[in-house]
This record gives sequence, C-alpha cells and structure tokens, in this order.
Amino acid sequence: MRIALISEHASPLAAPGTEDAGGQNTHVAALAAALAGLGHDIRVYTRRDGPGHPPMVAVRDGVTVVHVPAGPPAPLPKDALLPYMGEFGRWLGDRWDRDPWTPDVVHAHFWMSGLAALTAANPHGIPVVQTFHALGIVKRRHQGTADTSPARRVGFERRLGRLADRVVAQCRDEARELVGMGVPRARISLVPSGVDLDLFTPEGPVAEPPGRRPRILSVGRLVARKGFADLIRAMLYVPDAECVIAGAAGTAEARRLRLVAERCGVEHRVRLIGQVAVADMPAWYRSADVVASVPWYEPFGLTPLEAMACGRPVVATAVGGLLDTVVDRVTGDLVPPRDPRALGHALRRLLRSDMRRFGYSSAALDRARTRYSWQRTATQVEAVYQAAAGVRVEAVAR
Repeated sequence: MRIALISEHASPLAAPGTEDAGGQNTHVAALAAALAGLGHDIRVYTRRDGPGHPPMVAVRDGVTVVHVPAGPPAPLPKDALLPYMGEFGRWLGDRWDRDPWTPDVVHAHFWMSGLAALTAANPHGIPVVQTFHALGIVKRRHQGTADTSPARRVGFERRLGRLADRVVAQCRDEARELVGMGVPRARISLVPSGVDLDLFTPEGPVAEPPGRRPRILSVGRLVARKGFADLIRAMLYVPDAECVIAGAAGTAEARRLRLVAERCGVEHRVRLIGQVAVADMPAWYRSADVVASVPWYEPFGLTPLEAMACGRPVVATAVGGLLDTVVDRVTGDLVPPRDPRALGHALRRLLRSDMRRFGYSSAALDRARTRYSWQRTATQVEAVYQAAAGVRVEAVAR
C-alpha cells in the first residue's frame, strides 16, 4: 500500500525532548519504519518549520518525509498552527491531484493533522484513519485554565472521531473517552504504541553506575504535568536513594524543580542531567534500580516501555496508557497521581526488596518483548488500514 502519515507539528526528523517534540515524533518515525519493513511505501507529511528544509527527505528505503509549506517557514508552538491547517490540507489535495504518488490510505496523527487529512482525502475518496495521541477533553480536565489548546479543539475532535473511517486508540482509557465523545465503538481499534527492542535491551553499557545509594530514574520533557515535582517531594520518604531526572534543562520548569528540591532539603540527592540522546538512554535505564513515571495524565507514555524493555521495574501513576503497560504488582507498582507520600512509600518498599525488584524486572522484560514490539504494532495498524479501505470500497459499491 501507499500510506500517507500526516503529522503536522511532530516531524520524525526532530530531536525528541525539544519543545513540542516527544512521544508523537518517536511514534511516527518508528511506525513509518515498521510499515516500510512490511513492504509498504510511506510518506510522512509534516509542516515546514525552517527556511532551509528540503521539500523531501529520504529517511530509509520506503520512507520519505515531505515538508509541507503551510504557514511561515519557522518554528511555531503547536497550539498556534490551527489557522494553517486549511492551507496544509489544500496543498496535500493539490499535490495528490498532480503527483502519480497518491495514497491508498491516510493516517492522521493529532487532531490538527486530522483536519488537514480530511480536507485533502475526502475529494479523492481516500480512507482516513485518525490517531489523536492526546484528547483535548482530557487535557482540559487536568489543566483547566492552564490549557493553551485552541478553544474549538474538543468540538473538532468530536467531529473528527465521527468522520474518520477508523480511529486508533492507544489504550483502553482513551477508547473509553472516545466512546464518551460519541465515536462509534465499532469504529475504534485499540493498538498500543511500540518500543524499539533492538535499542532498548537489558544488556549493554551502564551510564554512571550508582554508588552507595540506590538510583531512581525518571525521563521526559520538563513540563508540570509529567509530575517531576511530585517525585522530588516523594524523595522525603526515600531517604537512602538518589533521583536522576533526564529531560531538556535550562527551562523555567527546570529552575522550579531545583527550587522544589531545595525547599524539601533533598537537593543533594536530586540531579537534573538535561536532555539525553536517544542512543544513550538505554545505558541510563540500565543504571537505575527503579524507573519512576508519574504524570498527572498520560495518553500513552513511551518511557515506561523503554524501561521495561531494559529489564527495569517501573513505579507509575495509575493514569491513561500506564494502566495498560504497567501491570500492578507484576511488572511494577501503580500509585495515585499527585500523591508524593504514596509514591515515596511505593519506591521505598520496592528498593528494600531485591526479590520483588528481580521478579518485576523479569516480568517487565517479558511483557515488553511479547506485547509491544513495533513489528506487532505495525501489523495491527496494517489490519486497520485494510479494514478502512474495505469500508470505502463497500460504500462506493453501494
């Protein structure tokens, strides 16, 4: 199949950890590669956010990134991109009118990509598959007035969920939210994200082996909803451990976290090591006794899977996709969000039991390898594409 992946703000060429670059970038890049490995021809369409970007970049056999001229050729926050989605969609439609490469299916990633995808695909009769990666209704519930999303986001997402031929939910919690929004249950396919099992392994180098203190590692963009401040406060209940936080430093959030550590009196046991290259992350996971992933909400969450693939137990908040990936008291422990005391007690219990950590580690590795390979994810997504294409063929025949 010829498959168009639309990812308006999250380019697979961007470095994860920079502003608005995170799990979606990794997901789109890995999915494209895995689909190409199944023999499909993939083009990823993303907004041109720099004047020097070439129109097309061949990433590997079967995968090409196309930079779409929509809006100014400069970096913009994703919440400022809505006015350019009509232009994005019209450019795609014109391109597919003139280019012999016309997709058999379009897969939109994020809600704004869905708007552009429907604009371009509907006149051509091309089926559209939608993955939201995050839902505005959930973001608004947790962030309230701090939510910077466009006011019309929730309404657009409801409409997209009903107009797309198929909607891919990444976890059971998201599927429930989609049904609550009015998306027909029969149109929803549950397909989790994957993890690179060739890169994230238990064997290999270890970054800065811990000294006399057990190490708790946490990874992610330094934004408030990731719960790093809660983790720092939890260190009051884990007096013998050190906490290492990997994420882009030099931001206001990094300064706030250092201040939290000072106020709690744990600054000598908390380290912010800044952004770590993807290739170096497995070594950091291997250096940890336990990995903490404690967001207030999380549409899916890749870092727990990466830790599990490296054979590390995970203490996570019982939210979103983490309810699916982390099996409570089997591969790790689940705790309530925004509860430093409960988090601290869970970390302390786990660090004091070598037997429990070993059991969790073995189960985590097995779960990552058997349930979350990118090959498995790509095969499931391929079936969604085939179902969406079949629905369109039947509709045309009627």
